[in-house]
Amino acid sequence: MNDGNSQNEISEPLISMEEIKSDSTPQHRLISVESDAVLSKPVKSKRVASLDIFRGLTVALMILVDDAGGDWPMIGHAPWYGCNLADFVMPFFLFIVGMAIALALKRIPNQLMAIEKVTLRTLKLLFWGLLLQGGYSHAPDKLTYGVDMRKIRLCGILQRIALAYLVVALVEVLSRKTQASGQPFNHFSIFKSYFWNWLVGACILIVYSALLYGTYIPDWQFTVTDSESVHYGRNFTVACGVRGSLDPPCNAVGYIDRKVLGIRHMYAHPAWRRSEACTENSPYAGPFRDNAPSWCFAPFEPEGILSSISAILSSIIGVHFGHVLIHFQDHSARLKQWVTMGFTLLILGLVLHFTHAIPLNKQLYTFSYVCVTSGAAALVFSVFYALVDIWGLRYLFLPLEWIGMNAMLVYVMAAAGIFAGFINGWYYEDPHNTLIYWIKKHVFIGVWHSKKVGILLYVIFAEILFWGLVSGILHRFGLYWKL
Repeated sequence: MNDGNSQNEISEPLISMEEIKSDSTPQHRLISVESDAVLSKPVKSKRVASLDIFRGLTVALMILVDDAGGDWPMIGHAPWYGCNLADFVMPFFLFIVGMAIALALKRIPNQLMAIEKVTLRTLKLLFWGLLLQGGYSHAPDKLTYGVDMRKIRLCGILQRIALAYLVVALVEVLSRKTQASGQPFNHFSIFKSYFWNWLVGACILIVYSALLYGTYIPDWQFTVTDSESVHYGRNFTVACGVRGSLDPPCNAVGYIDRKVLGIRHMYAHPAWRRSEACTENSPYAGPFRDNAPSWCFAPFEPEGILSSISAILSSIIGVHFGHVLIHFQDHSARLKQWVTMGFTLLILGLVLHFTHAIPLNKQLYTFSYVCVTSGAAALVFSVFYALVDIWGLRYLFLPLEWIGMNAMLVYVMAAAGIFAGFINGWYYEDPHNTLIYWIKKHVFIGVWHSKKVGILLYVIFAEILFWGLVSGILHRFGLYWKL
């Protein structure tokens, strides 16, 4: 997604592809396929298909909003307040990360071994995050690579996921002894059994809110480093001198990032550049107004430090849904818990937003945004669970399931643009004479005589469906990219 979620949002389920076994009995009890436990009777090995499909849908949405969001701004990121389709992608991934943690760590009985695996996966995520979003790769349009270390982008999608995964996974591992075992769970006892998760979540919310509303934001300065800007090299001063503001120039999220990361290591093309204050073309990107405020030219990190702390809440909620999947013994009990919690979160978030108590804001990752997007994730997953794992309509979503089973591959090749960059590297006379440009122009845009429609169809068929089929072929041969 082109607001810092460019190359974008991916999740821990890319790292850990949990195999689940279920009894053929109506209880649908979950047992890890890699468990060392000796089963008293044969069981049929199968994955929770709805989780794969939900993951695949989220990867597909990421590709869609990345590559078509510029021409269809209603699916791209909201410039500041509000919530468009693209703004659901990151929370969906973090929600899936939480569910995957609950399922995967249950099959690692040794605490030290579990901590080692969590640490190693976190380091791998950080490495790939810096490589793909730090500025080293300039795919797919710029056929260059390498990054000036003075302005490497330090934060990004995978780095945020690494933080959420590390915190939530460690809480899950270290709190095992406090979790009740061998008892029947109901809609209230499951919260009590995993109270450490909710206690950590409450502490995160308190710290985030205290910093967001209590930090004093002084005036600040920056130099325009975009060589394509008419103001390149010019110094600007942004007047603030406020506390508790959530507006673009004077919020604590940006202030902390400028102080800790350094302004040169932040995302240079934030979504706020498409706001009405900055451009007359809003919500499309376009030239800045003549009287645009100075902050329109400034960097802002949408995956920054304080907002990433708040993002951990999305994974904590996902962990709870994974616990429900593990401990509740029938479909109706699971769906009742999920749907009830989903609607509760959704309504709470909307009330906070429309009463202007806490507005929806993806860039700041406000609490209302956590509630709305986590509630939506809960309901979407519940629908997939009913359609696929209860009613058996799995065949309708096979391309999404295949993508979900090989999500890391699709993320790197499609969302991060590595495959398109490779194809664009083979051109005839001119760098724009490539197979990808030819297909876009003649097969999609030329046929429909509309750039908007052509790009949308290109993304759906030549990217999402294409990678769905590739993932299906790899699945047929048992090939997956795991971290």
